Amino acid sequence: MLRYLLNKIGYAVLTLFGVITVIFFLFNILPGDPAKMMLGQTENSEQVRAIKKKFGFDQPLHMQYAYYLNDLSPISFHNKDATSYTSLETGKYNCIELFSISNITIVIKKPYLRNSFAKPGKSVSQIISETLPNTVVLAIASIFIALLIGVLMGVFSALYKDTWVDKLIQIFSTLGMSVPSFFSAILFAWLFGYVLHKHTNLEMTGSLFELDDYGENIQLKLKNIVLPAIVLGIRPLAVVIQLMRNSLLEVFNQDYIRTARAKGLSEFAIIKKHAIKNAMNPVVTAISGWFASLLAGAVFVEYIFNWNGLGKEIVDALNNLDLPVIMGSVIVIASMFVIINIFVDLIYGWLDPKIRVN
Repeated sequence: MLRYLLNKIGYAVLTLFGVITVIFFLFNILPGDPAKMMLGQTENSEQVRAIKKKFGFDQPLHMQYAYYLNDLSPISFHNKDATSYTSLETGKYNCIELFSISNITIVIKKPYLRNSFAKPGKSVSQIISETLPNTVVLAIASIFIALLIGVLMGVFSALYKDTWVDKLIQIFSTLGMSVPSFFSAILFAWLFGYVLHKHTNLEMTGSLFELDDYGENIQLKLKNIVLPAIVLGIRPLAVVIQLMRNSLLEVFNQDYIRTARAKGLSEFAIIKKHAIKNAMNPVVTAISGWFASLLAGAVFVEYIFNWNGLGKEIVDALNNLDLPVIMGSVIVIASMFVIINIFVDLIYGWLDPKIRVN
């Protein structure tokens, strides 16, 4: 099992290295001077030169790439005597010194994602820590809705196979997979947040935490999560319906179900105690993968509903050409993908030892 874990971690490191490399070179070939982006309207030639020297923008691209990897790496190399970007800044990195070789010091630190261009003085890590929890809450709510409604509709679809109920649910499931999330978001916001606002009391836009009318206190607005969670949960809901229906139909043909019926158990008891429990395995497997996808797929949904999450922050950063925020957010999302996949693979390996051999 240890060897299996080390192999997965090795693949994960290579995957993240590839993501970081692609992201760095993709955004650093864009037109525009990063130093001028950071200074905004107040820049002058001396300030631009100072910023370029401080952050290494005056260095060749391959050196900037090396600096960026050094920032992201938990184990970093720094020059104590240098006054350039390679100098050791313990306040910035909050690092622990391991040992020194000549003027080079090797330290352990948290990955440093640099500072925002559009929000001077604010680090990318701080921006992500403020917005990522809202995205995670939204993703969890969407998964909950998909599981709750999807399992029920899948059960009904299997029980009433080939009837009008089954066909209606199948049409709904197909539409859920086909309609883009941004279109569903616009439709739901307009219909339930504007046209039917008097009946639903839901708003077209809003976040989980908002300032009150006086702009003094922050209030929890749980109703604002309803529409974006439903919209974001439509696609996994459609998948759960199909998986639950097919799995349940397969379970109904098993010998232990026939035995339970022969013993005189009611159909409701058979479904509740035996069928659903065994039919849930593929559903749980699919949901574990969908959770990571929802974190990345919430971009347009958050922006349309003005949900203060990481997805909306990425769109705002794209509009402002805030490269560090874009790059840092993509790396964080990729890291979460990798971690969740490793966790799921370990569960598979624990349940089925044959997988560890492969």
